[in-house]
Amino acid sequence: MDSPADHPDDLAEVLISRTIQCTWIFYAVGALYMVGPALGWTLAAMAAWRLYIAPALPVAQRPQPVPMAVKLWLGGMTGMLVVLIVGHSLNTLGAAQTIKSATGWAKGWALLGLYPFAGAVLDIRASVIYRAICRLGLQTICLMPLFMIAPLAGLPGLLYVSPLSVLGGSGPEFFAVTLYIIDPENGASRWQFYAPWAPAAGMVAVVHMICALQERRPGWKVVGLLANVMISYFSQSRMAILATAIIWPVAILVARLNRPRVWFALAPIVLAIGVFGNTINDMIDKAVQDFQGARADSSRVRAALGRIAVQRWRDEAPWFGHGIVERGPHMVEFMPIGSHHSWYGLLFVKGLLGVICLAVPLIASTASIALQSMRSRDARTAFAMLLVLLFYSFGENLEVLGYLIWPGLLIIGIGSQSRDRISSMPPAPAES
Repeated sequence: MDSPADHPDDLAEVLISRTIQCTWIFYAVGALYMVGPALGWTLAAMAAWRLYIAPALPVAQRPQPVPMAVKLWLGGMTGMLVVLIVGHSLNTLGAAQTIKSATGWAKGWALLGLYPFAGAVLDIRASVIYRAICRLGLQTICLMPLFMIAPLAGLPGLLYVSPLSVLGGSGPEFFAVTLYIIDPENGASRWQFYAPWAPAAGMVAVVHMICALQERRPGWKVVGLLANVMISYFSQSRMAILATAIIWPVAILVARLNRPRVWFALAPIVLAIGVFGNTINDMIDKAVQDFQGARADSSRVRAALGRIAVQRWRDEAPWFGHGIVERGPHMVEFMPIGSHHSWYGLLFVKGLLGVICLAVPLIASTASIALQSMRSRDARTAFAMLLVLLFYSFGENLEVLGYLIWPGLLIIGIGSQSRDRISSMPPAPAES
């Protein structure tokens, strides 16, 4: 008897579902930062083994060829490692620092290739991921009163930093367990939930909301959406609010561009844009100014970090970068140069070649899967995930957040195969 479409059916699906549903437990013990990379390498090893034994399997059980989009991600992230090694050599950073940075690559950039690879090769149904995320959302809703009451009751914001931080990481914030934080700009409470900082929580919420929208059971869909709308709102992330408003509608629109009535519907909109172009441009400029003014200090620091990164990249290390992250001056509150922006960060640390290693797979796979989204529901969701990566690459460092957004990376791999695995499954039985 076939299992329900949302029930884990094999080892890979069980690992994925249990890991998602144990997110809060892993966070409480400080293991979340280590679990994401460990699962990514485990699933990739399982996918590589399946490809290796494929000739011995019955034809019906053999995996499909690895899609070109996934090959580009694997190649690009492998290129990151090569650029890292050369950059460390050119900057005479030493063997110890090279090993440390390579370990960081294995926990960061590598995941952007490993998870899509696993999603494309293993028989992982997207519906299992959607249901697990909705179950995680139920846990979040149950914990929400504790987070809301904590600042009112005078509870400490930072509970503790896990001893697992000795294993190494980008900073203690990846192992810290917090109830809330105080926004230095206005002194108000802000929540980052199980993310290392509040805007990162907003990014995770966007990824999870897109997944929740695909859940077939209305009850679980509402739970998943409610939980992640709350995370997006209480993280007070401007990018999360903007991404929530535009990414999924854009994904749906692109997926329907092969339908003539969509073009007829777009025609008057295009005409209106041409007629009222100047007015619309003024409105967009004002919206951008309001967006930046909502957190003026944050916008100022982000802009300064970007300017410093570009100047030092251009003047000091244009091809392979500086090799490692450096702290900025006092004017940017000593934040790492190029942080809060994947492209500036890559320019500074890995130079122009590092930018190419990310730009090629991101742009090519987005274009490829956009075409596939017109005939596959999984591809449409994968396209939305790629839009999230593209959007957030201008406001977050994708490398350090791979351990949190990996369900979206898996969806990219599943969707890249251009077949709807959900529709091929029998309908799930009604809940009692």
